[in-house]
Amino acid sequence: AGGNVDLLCRQARAFGVRRVALANRVAAEKARRQLPDSVEVLDGMEGVTAMASEPVDVVLNGMVSSRGLQPTLAALRAGSTVALANKESLIVGGALVVAAARPGQLVPVDSEHSALAQCLRAGHAREVARLIVTASGGPFRGYSTADLATVTVEQALAHPTWSMGAVITINSATMANKGQEVIETHLLFGIPYDRIEVVVHPQSIVHGMVEFCDGAVVAKLSPPDMRLPIQLALTWPERLPHAAAVMDWTRVQLLQFEPLDRMTFPMVDMAVAAGRQAGTAPAVFNAANEEAVAAFLAERVGFADIPRVVEAVLEQHHNTPVVDVDDVLQAEAWARAAAGRVLGARTDTEAEGNQGMRQ
Repeated sequence: AGGNVDLLCRQARAFGVRRVALANRVAAEKARRQLPDSVEVLDGMEGVTAMASEPVDVVLNGMVSSRGLQPTLAALRAGSTVALANKESLIVGGALVVAAARPGQLVPVDSEHSALAQCLRAGHAREVARLIVTASGGPFRGYSTADLATVTVEQALAHPTWSMGAVITINSATMANKGQEVIETHLLFGIPYDRIEVVVHPQSIVHGMVEFCDGAVVAKLSPPDMRLPIQLALTWPERLPHAAAVMDWTRVQLLQFEPLDRMTFPMVDMAVAAGRQAGTAPAVFNAANEEAVAAFLAERVGFADIPRVVEAVLEQHHNTPVVDVDDVLQAEAWARAAAGRVLGARTDTEAEGNQGMRQ
C-alpha cells in the first residue's frame, strides 16, 4: 500500500496476514502501532519491492504511478504471474518489463486490456487485423477546446462512469490515460501502433474489440465493474461464477460509438508518439503529465494547460535508449524538473497578466 493505513490494517486483521508493506515510511510506523507484533511491517520502496519478490503464485500490482516499476520487475524475476493494474510501470519500463516477462506471465487488470486478452482467444495471432480500445470520453465528451479553458477541478473529477482516484480521473478527463493504454496495448500484445484504434463509447459496456482479417469483430461486453477483470487476472485463464454484476438484456440500452476528437484531446496522439519513439520518451511523457496534473489539482494552472506543459517538456527532451531502471529514473527526474520550469513560467505569466488587468 501507499499510505492508506487504516484500511490496510483492517484488511490485514481480517485475513490474518503475516506481512504488510507501505511505501510511505511514516504510514508504516502508524501501521506498526495498529497491528499485532506477529505482523511484520516493511517500509519504503525497498519494502514494497521485497514484498513483490516473495515466491507466490500471483502478484497484483495496483500501485499508482511509475513507482510500480521496480515491484513489477521484482515479481517477474521471482517467477510470479503479475496481474498488472499499474499501467505506468509497463509504459515507462517498456522493453525492460517485456524482456523480464515470460510468455503469459503478464496478465492485464485494466478493463480494456482484459477485454482485448479475452477477445484474442477467439482466433490466431496471424488472423488479427486491428485492436480497438474503447474510451468513455470522460466528463468533457463533446466539449470544444474553448470550453476546456474554463473547466474546474470539481468538474474534471466528476467522471460519468467510473469511480477512480484523482490522478487517474484527471487522466481520463484529458484522455491521457487512453494514450497510455495504447502504449500498453502495443507492449502487451505485440500489435503495431498503426493497427490499434481508439473509439469513444460513453456507456463503457464494450470494453475492447478485436477485428480479425476476415472482417469479423469480437467484442467483450459487461457492466462497468472492475471486479470482473480483477477476478479474471487473479485466476487467468479460468473464470469464477458470479464474480460481478451481469448485463440485464431485458432493459432497453443504447450503445454509442464515436470517433476520438483528436484536436480537442491531443494527449492521445502525444502519448502514442512517445510510445513510437520508445526509449525514455514514454517515461518523460508520464512524469511531465503527473506534474501537470498535480499543478491543476492544486489550482496552479488551468485544465487546458496540462497538454501544453507536457508538449513543451517533450519538445525539450532528447530521447535515449532504456538499458536499466536508472535510465528511467533519470529521465523522470529530468522531466519533472523540466515540467516544474514550464509550470513556473506559465504561473509567472498568468500572474503578470492578472496584475496588468488589476492595473
